[in-house]
Amino acid sequence: MPATTIKLEHELVRKVAALKPKEESISGYVRGLIEREHAARQHREVAARYQEFLRQNPEERAALEVWEAAPLVDDVEGRKP
Repeated sequence: MPATTIKLEHELVRKVAALKPKEESISGYVRGLIEREHAARQHREVAARYQEFLRQNPEERAALEVWEAAPLVDDVEGRKP
């Protein structure tokens, strides 16, 4: 993939430089911001699709409620030392 240069105004470069960790480059910091925003948007989309799936599938929603209510701190029955 070819590299692309994005020009930022001086004031924006100053703001980014003030935000980023000292050991990170401006390019690396901005790249990380874009990657995190992209991932966050994908996660929100998947979550919305899953919520819609649960609305359309009450049996799946009921199974999820049982799973969420399960006691996770109790010992497993039938286990013998």
